[in-house]
Amino acid sequence: MAQEVADIHEQRREHGAICFTDHYHYGSSAGLSSKGAALGVAVKSWSDFVDFEYGPAWARWSISSSKSVKCSRVGIGGPWSCDISARPCRR
Repeated sequence: MAQEVADIHEQRREHGAICFTDHYHYGSSAGLSSKGAALGVAVKSWSDFVDFEYGPAWARWSISSSKSVKCSRVGIGGPWSCDISARPCRR
């Protein structure tokens, strides 16, 4: 069923993977003590939603395409947050 949902999006081969051509997914985090932790939570958010919608074959951030990562912190020593996006890909 998940692959059938993925098939509604146009796909193409990129760098040894099949990727959505113009369909992005997003992930975010807030209030974390380090940039690394904030990025990790945002990636998990992205991956969990892609997995829910299209299955685990599509949910690997490491092979996704057109990645955008924006992390920031509030003030000096304040908490970190990240907003990310990418087009899901599968091998």
